[in-house]
Amino acid sequence: MEELGLSLDTVWMLLAAMLVFWMQPGFALCETGFTRSKNSVNILMKNFVDFMLGSLLFFFAGFGMMFGEGGFVGMPNFGDLTFYKGDLPVEGFLIFETVFCATSATIVSGAMAERTKFSMYVIYSAVISLIIYPVEGHWTWGGGWLCNAEEGSFMMRTFGVPFHDFAGSAIVHSVGGVLALIGAMSLKPRLGKYGKDGRSRAIPGHSLTLAALGVFILWLGWFGFNPGSQLAATGEVNRNAISHIFLTTNLSAAAAGMATMAVSWFRYGKPSLSMTLNGILAGLVGITAGCDQVTPVGAVAIGLICGVVLVFSIEFIDRRLHIDDPVGASSVHGVCGILGTLMTGLFSATDGLFYGHGWGYLGAEFFGILCICLWAAGCGFALFYGIKYAHGLRVASRIEEEGLDVYEHGEQCYN
Repeated sequence: MEELGLSLDTVWMLLAAMLVFWMQPGFALCETGFTRSKNSVNILMKNFVDFMLGSLLFFFAGFGMMFGEGGFVGMPNFGDLTFYKGDLPVEGFLIFETVFCATSATIVSGAMAERTKFSMYVIYSAVISLIIYPVEGHWTWGGGWLCNAEEGSFMMRTFGVPFHDFAGSAIVHSVGGVLALIGAMSLKPRLGKYGKDGRSRAIPGHSLTLAALGVFILWLGWFGFNPGSQLAATGEVNRNAISHIFLTTNLSAAAAGMATMAVSWFRYGKPSLSMTLNGILAGLVGITAGCDQVTPVGAVAIGLICGVVLVFSIEFIDRRLHIDDPVGASSVHGVCGILGTLMTGLFSATDGLFYGHGWGYLGAEFFGILCICLWAAGCGFALFYGIKYAHGLRVASRIEEEGLDVYEHGEQCYN
């Protein structure tokens, strides 16, 4: 029976990995739909590069850096998988972790869309997959100091509990969101985005149909992202856990979408589809850290808060900071990833402040997300501004005006 259980758990893990991989076309369609048709080939190509390059780099080095022995970071494995010891097949676990790594890099693509040199995109996508993600992943999912629950560890001495991020609100999404914000800031806005008076001008995407299909695909993929992170399905504990996580994930997405629709309706006079699509994603990002610990009612509350905050975050970054993020990635993944991580410290039924468990858990979540975001921000500034001043990050004005597809790739998406 134990052998059968391990086999079923392996199938569940690989099925979840397939669903998370399916998020790649979701991101691709969402980003393509939210931007102009003249850049569609470039966007699709970037999403393929993220997964192709990320798969190779994570296999050869990132997997060891994330899950190997070490203090600040593990040792690169150089393609050798024998260092990892676990109940489930190491090759299956590698694939499962690879799709998460690729997601973190893909988030950045949307915020820097329509004006980034493809050659430079390849470089920073590689750095995210090879260095930025594996290091903070080692601190957390790799058994490092932030998630060390041993007696006498730093987190236990300081907060009484370790940092908790079940499926990646912080580890995947806030890292991608912070990098997206810094990348967009380093690039400067697209031509025509802001008038001489400083007012923001809308640059509509070419297909909300593609964007909506992308969000539906992402919603489906999240049922691998969150429940799959349980890494097992056999036995009463696991089957109850994945069922609970399915429910909390869905409720948060639905509540966030409704909240964003309502706020956009009130503020703009009409319910905005594009804003609602981002609201659904905000709810999915927000619930990802605590989907295993919050109640269904708590999941609805997290979704509602993320859905409301999203609208004001997008407005603030666009209109006040004048940072041009074409798809809202810095708000959806950055702001709501941070918010969802912090709300785990409030809404966790096992350790949260709202359930009478004191401030320790909220403190651990705040400290953890602060360390992860500072790491991402520091690396992002060095990476993007280093590329910008060493080689140039942005395409020439003529290429941006006429579209990256022909100049960067020699072909068009629509003929």
